[in-house]
Parts: sequence; C-alpha cells; structure tokens
Amino acid sequence: MHTISQYQDFFITYLKNQSINKEPKNLYEPIDYILHLGGKRMRPVLTLMASEVFDTDYQVALPAAMAVEVFHNFSLVHDDIMDDAPLRRGKETVHEKWNINTGILSGDAMLILAYQYFEQYEPIIFRDLAKLFSKTALEVCEGQQLDVDFEERNDVTVADYLKMIEYKTAVLVAAAMKMGAIVAKTSEKEANLIYDFGLNLGLAFQLQDDFLDAFGNPETFGKQVGGDIIENKKTYLYIKALEFSSPDKASELQQLFSVTLEDNKAKIITAKAIFNESGASNATQEAIEMYTYKAFQTLDKMDLNTDKKNILRAFGENLMGRKV
Repeated sequence: MHTISQYQDFFITYLKNQSINKEPKNLYEPIDYILHLGGKRMRPVLTLMASEVFDTDYQVALPAAMAVEVFHNFSLVHDDIMDDAPLRRGKETVHEKWNINTGILSGDAMLILAYQYFEQYEPIIFRDLAKLFSKTALEVCEGQQLDVDFEERNDVTVADYLKMIEYKTAVLVAAAMKMGAIVAKTSEKEANLIYDFGLNLGLAFQLQDDFLDAFGNPETFGKQVGGDIIENKKTYLYIKALEFSSPDKASELQQLFSVTLEDNKAKIITAKAIFNESGASNATQEAIEMYTYKAFQTLDKMDLNTDKKNILRAFGENLMGRKV
C-alpha cells in the first residue's frame, strides 16, 4: 500500500500522459482544461487504493480510475452550466471560458471517453465495470434532477435531501471504490462492503461540501462561497435551520430563499447568521461525523489487515477535516 499523496502523484502522472489534444480543438481543449484544473483527485485515488487493498497493483486500476475522474469532471462541467457557476477550483468554469454550447458538447464527449477507458480490461471485468458505471451514471443524473427540483419546492425533508446527495455525489465515491475491487477480482461480499464504505464517506463528503459552501475560506475553497445560498438550494443547513428556528426566523429564511437578487452579500450574511443561531451549523457537522463513523463501522466488517484499514480510515479522517 502507498500513501494518499503517492496515489495522487501516480494518478496525476498517468493523467498527464493521456493524449486529449485532438481536433476539433474547441471540443477537446475544454476537456483538457477541466481535467488539469487540479483538485484532490479523491475518486481516482479511491479506485487505486481499493485495488491495492485487495492485493492488486494500483497500475492495473489506472484506466478505471481515469474513467471515474473523466466522468466526475463531465458532471462538473454540466453542473456548473446549470448553476451558472463562475468558478471551479478557483478558475473560470468551462462555459465561462468558452461558451455554454461548448460546455454541453465537451461534457457529452467526456461521458463517452470515460466508457472507452474500460475497453482496456478483459471482457468479464469490462462487463462488471460498465454495468456498475451505467447504474451509477444514471443515479447521478437522478440526483442532479432532484437537486434542480428542490429549488422550486418548499417541502424538502432531510430524508429527501439525503437521497438526493446519495445519488448526486455518494454513489460515485462508492462506485470508485468498488471499481478498484472489481479490477482486483475480489469477492462480491468484499466489493459490496467497500461500496458501502464509499457510500457513507460520500455522504459525509457532500455534507462537508455544503458546509464549506457557506462557511469555507474563499481563498482555499476554490468555488464561490455562498453559491448554494445564491442559488436557493435546499441544503442540509437550510432544512435543519427551518426545523430548529422560530416561526418568524423560519419565515425569514424561506423568504430569503425565494428571491434572486442583484447583490447577494446581504443575503449570504443573513442566511449564515440564521444557520449559526438556529444550531443548523452544528447539526450539519454532527451529521458529517456520523456518516464518517458509519463508514468506519463498515471497515470493521471487512476481511482486511489492520494496516489497510488504517489507511482507509486515515483517508476518511482527512476528508472530514478538509478545508477545500
């Protein structure tokens, strides 16, 4: 097994050796741009890590890890268009740097490129990877649609929200880990357990992302802080604030999340104050810890040595304490 930073380096080296500079340039340059914007490469790292957890050299898992990263970035390109987001990892989003049509088409191409990386595996592994990938990709689309629907709804529950982030975010984290297990040809039981580990870790990750969207440092977060508030997204913070607030404060928050403003500074400040005063901020942090703990409980059921469990545990702890 290697360290997380080593897996990151291995993947980045592999990524740099991929030839994406093809014609027409306006299709492929945006793909190259988004793939090289940086980030922690959490999902491909999990694929590499999972393969070695099950005693298979990480190099065997590199094409599967690349498929996961390409798909993830495809979803970000389209997500940024839907959210009208100006920044991604501190840089211009694809649709801002080029245009919306280019963002849509380049994103479509990325989805196809992701599948092509599975062609490097033998037929049985290809089948299992593609089957999991298709299921996951459809769930991500379902989660994204739920996210869009929630902007127009005033009755979103915690259960609704958790289902949405499970599909939109957590299933891809889980699939990334299971792909490493599939490439390693481990047992179905162990592959499903590491999927569950990734699913709970993914839920914790998205809740942390929601928290950082409101309370993160603009210099380190990489995205526009307060973007979810501007877009009137019904996040865990928002739902818990409604639950915990007085009727007057709840009504104020609902009114705040029903309008689109030219200047959003006051809106962000007011919403964050309600999140803090109501206890929603603390509740969100407690939920992050709960799902991280559930991921760690899954590790205890796996037939792995202590060192391997500790590496996976350290990854989860690192995510829970992240600032970006």
